[in-house]
Amino acid sequence: MPTEHDQAKQRVRERVWDALDAADAVHDTTSHGRIPDFHGKDQAAERLAALARWKTAGVIKSVPDKAQLPVRVQALAEGKIVYMAVPKLATPKPFYVLDPATLTAPPEQAATSHIAATIAPTADADTLQPIDIVVLGSVAVNRTGVRIGKGAGYSDIEFALLTEAGLISPDTLIVTTVHALQVIDEPIPWTEHDVTVDLIITPDEVIRTTETHRPSGILWGHLTSEKIAGIPALTLRASQSGIGLKRHV
Repeated sequence: MPTEHDQAKQRVRERVWDALDAADAVHDTTSHGRIPDFHGKDQAAERLAALARWKTAGVIKSVPDKAQLPVRVQALAEGKIVYMAVPKLATPKPFYVLDPATLTAPPEQAATSHIAATIAPTADADTLQPIDIVVLGSVAVNRTGVRIGKGAGYSDIEFALLTEAGLISPDTLIVTTVHALQVIDEPIPWTEHDVTVDLIITPDEVIRTTETHRPSGILWGHLTSEKIAGIPALTLRASQSGIGLKRHV
């Protein structure tokens, strides 16, 4: 059963999805149930790529959503390494490694999730390089930096795995690219496992947020036994840590 906290998050999602659909602001027939593939995503990517921190970055971790495709293309075109999660973290090595030096497809193709799955090697977090910028997809985000995705929770788990591997530091920049309608002026419910962003990039502006929260690693008490069992990397870590697959709250 969804908790009151979960229901509150879902109400925020529904309001934002409704607003995007009413404004015809997405490429799909509806934004509901997904990270919105918003109009202006190319301009948001260009705005991100103009930042000094982007220009000096060598390694980017990005979500695989269509809204962030231009970010991944831009990174690969500039010779940056891109890490992208395997869908639902469903393999023992849960991250695709897109290295422009070894790719067999142009950036516009390699950066798509379905082509990446056929040409990119996979790796576990312990074999990756430190990450300069993490690019998250969002359904909604506010100016304090609190964001919510579509509700599956995989972005937070990816972040926790990479943090525990020592690849995300206080110097790693956390950003999200969104439509202006996804930036809301209201509190968003959050918990200890949620990751805030440092910058919100829209097609028209760069918003510096006011608060920072980054979990130090996996919060086992926030995961159900079903979630742990469904993600091989979590199952392995649970076994190594002596954590039983009991149900967590």
